[in-house]
Amino acid sequence: MIRSFLKRARAFVGVMTLLAAAPLHAELPVVELTAGMYRIQAELAHTPETRQTGLMHRRSMPEGRGMVFVFTQDARHCMWMRNTLIPLSVAFLDADGRILNIESMQPQTEDSHCAAGDARYALEMNRGWFSARGISPGMRISGLARLPAGR
Repeated sequence: MIRSFLKRARAFVGVMTLLAAAPLHAELPVVELTAGMYRIQAELAHTPETRQTGLMHRRSMPEGRGMVFVFTQDARHCMWMRNTLIPLSVAFLDADGRILNIESMQPQTEDSHCAAGDARYALEMNRGWFSARGISPGMRISGLARLPAGR
């Protein structure tokens, strides 16, 4: 009886270890964008579910990688960092890809970071990525025209 219990307990611990190691996010399509001479590999969040989840529960993000949010309409969209573990910068973009503003966001906060005008897209990168490359409001992000419409 004890041997049977120990066997089941080991099996349970093994399954729990596998679940803990599994990523908490589904694999999303990756699109290529550019900011001047800089290439960006951005995961695509264009559905209500992927926009809601965003980069939550990630422990890291490779350099040059990010997430582009495609909204269904131009509006003063806002972002927050609930359940997001890594510090991020978000650039809000109009329908033509022009950067409206860039906000720095702290992990695991519910502070609202909003577009300075009507935005169609938001591009999240590791915090400081835009400033380290001299990318600022008024500049354009290219490659957005190839993205699917927000749903």
